[in-house]
Amino acid sequence: MSIHREAFSIGIEEEYLLIDPETRALAGRQPAGFMGRCKEILGSRVTHEFLQSQVEIGTGVCRTVGEARAELLELRRAVAASAEEFGMRMIAASTHPWSHWRDQEPVDMERYRILGAENRSLARRMAICGMHVHAGIEDLNLRVDLMNQVSYFMPHLLALSTSSPFWEGHDTGLKAFRPIIIGDLPRSGLPEVFESWNDWTELLDDLAATGVVTDPSKIWWDLRPSSRHPTLEIRICDVCTWLEDGLTIAALYQSILAFLLHLRNNNQRWRQYRRILILENKWRAQRYGIEAELADFGKRIVVPLPELIDELIEILRPHAEALGCIAEVEHARTIARRGTSADQQLRVYHEALAAGASDHEAQVAVVDWLVAQSVQPDSPAPSEAHPAELQSEPQPPT
Repeated sequence: MSIHREAFSIGIEEEYLLIDPETRALAGRQPAGFMGRCKEILGSRVTHEFLQSQVEIGTGVCRTVGEARAELLELRRAVAASAEEFGMRMIAASTHPWSHWRDQEPVDMERYRILGAENRSLARRMAICGMHVHAGIEDLNLRVDLMNQVSYFMPHLLALSTSSPFWEGHDTGLKAFRPIIIGDLPRSGLPEVFESWNDWTELLDDLAATGVVTDPSKIWWDLRPSSRHPTLEIRICDVCTWLEDGLTIAALYQSILAFLLHLRNNNQRWRQYRRILILENKWRAQRYGIEAELADFGKRIVVPLPELIDELIEILRPHAEALGCIAEVEHARTIARRGTSADQQLRVYHEALAAGASDHEAQVAVVDWLVAQSVQPDSPAPSEAHPAELQSEPQPPT
């Protein structure tokens, strides 16, 4: 038996939206000098995104989630301060409550010009933000093997990260509308299953040889081997408004990979389920968030997400303790009890309506809440916002 060891170093990328503080709408055009100021402070850790109302940051390689916390807080604060210096505000949310994508200006860079030309309105609609977590896995075949297995857990992580309940002025009824938008792109969604690293590279070779896809970064799967780093990258999650929630996503991902490697080293593996079954759980996660009942396909039952999270934490405990991220992993219980950003946005919205605000005024209140919360180092205690205060929704028939 071959024993594999991996440190599972992590790197976190987050995308933010830029806001006009007067109207609270998206700032459709960046002021001259804004990105230069960001780069002056953060260097290559900050970059453009497709639209001028977006900005992306990325940590360096972090050995632990604790290292990532300090850097991510620094990055958020620096972007927020730079935005304020140039008359804007920053929010960490995957959609804006009402601003329309047609009003947003693309960034004038060759990569984005090509992206826009190839995908037309599908690219222009990408007024959305996500969080990507890279985990370092040096062994190539192991990278693909773990991708096959960790796909099962993608809906769980999505449910804990939801921050996109609104789109173009409407409560969509979904806790995560971002996956609907990004799902319109070609080569999106859950990845295929691969037998080996060679199997993966053969796909890339086939795509490149035909000229269909010559840039692997244009495979926009929820989970993929990075084309730039020796990492396995998850892309399914909404960006978390609260810093601590995003760190929990990273800690869970890191710990799940360590657990799956432990199974492999003991001649075991997580069962491989049909892609359509995992897609069903993904739909439930984006529709209901923490109120979802996800299918346990082994037991052939549906289980409330908080119960699944409790079970997952206990499975991951020894691995999270070894990685030094047990506190962040256990914070998943807090998210499951008090709700995600999407739950809190809807709570602010409905409370404003109940107090007599117009629909637009209620959405303005949501933006103000997002601005206030996006650079806080900690999320509120569960007592400040409990699911009992949120309107629960019926689940689909099973």
